[in-house]
Amino acid sequence: MWKIRVRQGETACSLEGCCHAAPGARYQDGPGSRPRVPHNRLAGVPVPLVPGPAAVGNCGQVKSPPRRKVPQPSTAFTLEDQRQMTRARNYFAWQSRLVLREAGRRVVEVGCGIGNFTGLLLDRELVVALDPEAACVERLRERYGPRENLQTLVCDTARPEFRDLAEFRPDSCLCVNVLEHIEDDAEALGAMASILTPGGVIVLLVPAFEALYGPIDRNLGHYRRYRRGAIARLAERAGLQVRKAHYLNSIGLAGWWMNAHVWKREAQSDRQIAVFDRLLAPLLERLEATVPPPFGQSLLAVLRK
Repeated sequence: MWKIRVRQGETACSLEGCCHAAPGARYQDGPGSRPRVPHNRLAGVPVPLVPGPAAVGNCGQVKSPPRRKVPQPSTAFTLEDQRQMTRARNYFAWQSRLVLREAGRRVVEVGCGIGNFTGLLLDRELVVALDPEAACVERLRERYGPRENLQTLVCDTARPEFRDLAEFRPDSCLCVNVLEHIEDDAEALGAMASILTPGGVIVLLVPAFEALYGPIDRNLGHYRRYRRGAIARLAERAGLQVRKAHYLNSIGLAGWWMNAHVWKREAQSDRQIAVFDRLLAPLLERLEATVPPPFGQSLLAVLRK
């Protein structure tokens, strides 16, 4: 899977909520055995991701962000990051409300991690939760146990087996804080589009603005950050229409920039997460619902097939 994390100055925190994601480009199987998933012939699929060119669209008239060599976080780092983010309850609830209203009844969750977001989907008809980190998928299975409407598997979008998920006839793919960890994001988006029923949607939450890229992004395995134009170009390549695209967490943008370029922080702080989550996240959610900001730390996009 893929993942996320954030750090901050003293007051304004810059969360980039890793609801469930894991590390980046070449995924490696985590330690331990891979239990089988009942009724799921894809369970236990190994997860090496085939490297590909970093892309933010392939339109010749638009310059893509520079290609980066990104270190791959360990499984332990991934699990710790997701543990930290479970403490950002207000921020996570804000993200969840934005994403859940766009999701359908038959959902594929790409990059489920340890299942921080998965639990909110269990009222749906079907949830297929997948991640290339075997340790994350195992933790998710332990949290939620066997359920008729939940399928879990160790897989990523680059595997040929991913396309077999079309058999489940999903009407939505959720990719929350994950796409930035995939080297070939255009290929990944195309794979997601290929399994959706006509009229289905892909819901993306991604970090915004390349100017904010810093040590935390690098350590989290981020290949890039996005603007609305980059998402529009990716959508066009995948044969998708942009139904919605807007920025969020305007204050977090300032905090992330300070962490990246002034303090040059390498990791996330529990204290910063707590301050932002308690004091700023509830206020920002109300303000930005009324007046959408022209910039923000993150970008939410809904793409229709």
